[in-house]
Amino acid sequence: MSYTYDYPHPAVTADICIFSIREGRLHVLLIQRLIAPYQGSWAIPGGFIKMDEDLVTGAARELEEETGVSGMPLEQLGAYGRPDRDPRERVITVAFMALVPSDTMILAASTDASDARWFDMDDLPALAFDHDTILADARARLADKVTNRVTETALAAFQFLPQKFTLAQAQAVFETLKGEPLDKRNFRKWIAANWDLEDLKEKTSGGRHRPAALYALKA
Repeated sequence: MSYTYDYPHPAVTADICIFSIREGRLHVLLIQRLIAPYQGSWAIPGGFIKMDEDLVTGAARELEEETGVSGMPLEQLGAYGRPDRDPRERVITVAFMALVPSDTMILAASTDASDARWFDMDDLPALAFDHDTILADARARLADKVTNRVTETALAAFQFLPQKFTLAQAQAVFETLKGEPLDKRNFRKWIAANWDLEDLKEKTSGGRHRPAALYALKA
């Protein structure tokens, strides 16, 4: 298929913010750029969309090529088109995000990435392009998922919990994603009112703390 244009047109890229919880801290997946511009700098995984490629398909392809990660459900975050955001040419990027368990992922950098690594969101390196802005927007979107405004996307928080969990464990995950402490009493009222939890009539054992009731999220 050939294309002819009477006016200049921008290139389109996709960038993907992949979040996970590691050791109780929110982390993001970054790649180290192998080529110019910003060679050696850390960046959000992504790349150029092919002319015959859907946006989500291209984003998934770039993510797998640069990190080895595949099969992740991607949510569109927004578009970024500042004229000077890329020194190579006029580039508009469409950003995506996902929230995934990191312990089941094996990272493997390839193509134009020399490394792929998890970074604590509170200890990020300098980022290429305008990726600091994109990542800040993704972090704000993530926090919005676990506010008192219940949405289906907040279900993502439960994938970081074991099949049987305590309310304290659930609160710790929601606090990590929101980025701030939550009142214990209010949280427990909220989670019981808005999520279909099953009291398993079991308690934790073997730890230093008092036994706590175990729950499961009903399917």
